[in-house]
Amino acid sequence: MTSFLHEARFRAVAGVLLEAGARRILDLGCGDGDFILHLLDGSQIAAITGVEKDEAALGRLRTRLRDHPGARNVQIIAGDITRPPPGLPEADAVVLVEVIEHLDHGSLQALERVLLHDVAPPLAVVTTPNAEMNPLLGVKPGRMRHSDHRFEWDRKRFGAWAEGVATRHGYTLDLTDIAGGHPRFGGASQMAVFARHI
Repeated sequence: MTSFLHEARFRAVAGVLLEAGARRILDLGCGDGDFILHLLDGSQIAAITGVEKDEAALGRLRTRLRDHPGARNVQIIAGDITRPPPGLPEADAVVLVEVIEHLDHGSLQALERVLLHDVAPPLAVVTTPNAEMNPLLGVKPGRMRHSDHRFEWDRKRFGAWAEGVATRHGYTLDLTDIAGGHPRFGGASQMAVFARHI
């Protein structure tokens, strides 16, 4: 099930990037590079920059890229996504795949400013678990899917957050269920696509 969810998320996000014609991607909170490697399998992407503060995860990503033919298109930066280093390359799109739920309230506020005010890409894509589906995924009441998650939102709460973010920074918003279409609970994950007003 976990592998299915990963692939469903990656396909959903990559589909948005493909439709938008995005070729330069900034992956905030890239971890050990699962989504980066997924993107490298396509021919559209010209450059990917991954930002991650976990040095062990970055070490694994470097190892995975060592013999990959697309590695020359990847830049890896060690840093906190709520305080990214200066000089980040310009990007057509920024992605955060299952990242925000690992942040506390203060860090989430800082990330919002970094993402849509400081970096201000034409397109930003954010995915996060949909808590409504947890019982169907075997998550016990009062628990979350991962011990490092600070929160898991239902669709109403995620939508309210995303609406506020879009309004504050002049972006349009599209919300989508990912990995399933349960008539009551939606998908296992949920996605917000922010497009900057032109």
